Amino acid sequence: MILVSAAVGLLVGFGVWGLEYLVDTGLEYVRQRPLWMVAAAPAVGLVAANLILQLGQSVSAATSDEFLRSFHEPNSQLPLLPAMRRLAASAATIATGGSLGLEGPSMYGGSSVGAAMQRRFSKYFLGVDHRTLMIAGAAAGISAVFKTPVTGTVFAMEVPYRNDMARHMLLPALVSSATSYLVFASLTDTSPILLHDSLAGGSFSILDILGAIVIGAVSAVFARVFAKLIRFAKQAPRRRAPIRVGSSAVALAALVMASQTWVGSPLSIGGGYQVFREWLFIEPDLAVGVIMLLLVVRSLATAFTVYGGGAGGLFVPLVVNGGLVGRAIAEVLHPQQASLYTFLGVAAFLGAGYRVPLAAVVFVAESTGSPIYVVPALFAAVMADLVMGEQSITAYQRDPDEP
Repeated sequence: MILVSAAVGLLVGFGVWGLEYLVDTGLEYVRQRPLWMVAAAPAVGLVAANLILQLGQSVSAATSDEFLRSFHEPNSQLPLLPAMRRLAASAATIATGGSLGLEGPSMYGGSSVGAAMQRRFSKYFLGVDHRTLMIAGAAAGISAVFKTPVTGTVFAMEVPYRNDMARHMLLPALVSSATSYLVFASLTDTSPILLHDSLAGGSFSILDILGAIVIGAVSAVFARVFAKLIRFAKQAPRRRAPIRVGSSAVALAALVMASQTWVGSPLSIGGGYQVFREWLFIEPDLAVGVIMLLLVVRSLATAFTVYGGGAGGLFVPLVVNGGLVGRAIAEVLHPQQASLYTFLGVAAFLGAGYRVPLAAVVFVAESTGSPIYVVPALFAAVMADLVMGEQSITAYQRDPDEP
């Protein structure tokens, strides 16, 4: 099991690196074009994604949801051919500016590789849960795309359930996650994806713990609205694809123009890391109203990308929305702690949206390289989880006692 788990991590690490290279190359090309081409690019991606998914035997655009559905279905196999089509559709969507993340395709692709490996070596896994390497592959996908091996392990085990985790699959997930991280880091670098000079020497006080609780409560309220918006976009009728794609394309182009007008940059496109690197980390003083406008723009961009049939993940959009909420609260309560509050918002919004408070806290520590934020992030994530109630961004999570 350990050897095969390591092999899964090796394959997934190389695969995620290749997928990210293609997407980053495409997105960088789009960003360097004139504004009208930037506004039109997501439409091209939606058309390409729909063609990839609908030609021949039709498959859905689901990635993370497909992993969760398969996890809970007895004897589900996650075949590789539909996985390849979904990964290609995800690449087309995100490389042209669709407001989704690579973590969904990475997790789904990794779980498909893991499931295929367990089928291939089934004689060595007699009596072992058929989902063991599925979880290991999902962990490897998250670990590679974020360069966060612990987050990958915890998220893959925590996300299938509300208020519980798949504890019996820890060891294979750890091995696969660590191997995938080593492969990906050797091909790129080991720097945290959200590292910034403003994070150096961070500290917090007891007042910031109270601020974390406020952030948790407020983030959960916004996360509930965002979750309902995304689930509506997912469940909208799939008939008349040209109308869905056309209306989504017009809306996404309008959101690009709105972002350019309000913040001076088309921050509505792409997964959203540029919101941190080009805006939240750069601007020392931001108006709360402008931050909230960008939150609305980003949320609508993600919803229209999903509604238009685009494929991709929702982890990064949750992270970006959380950063915006946290920064807005910082401007009101404690502007000197803008960086801390931004990442407390990340932990709270992500933890609430996917019902993964532990993974969200670990993600903040690993992605920023600042473990000092763990304690206030725990308070923010716990409060957000309490306020979130039974809501989730995905319909495929289950309670531990559900069959």
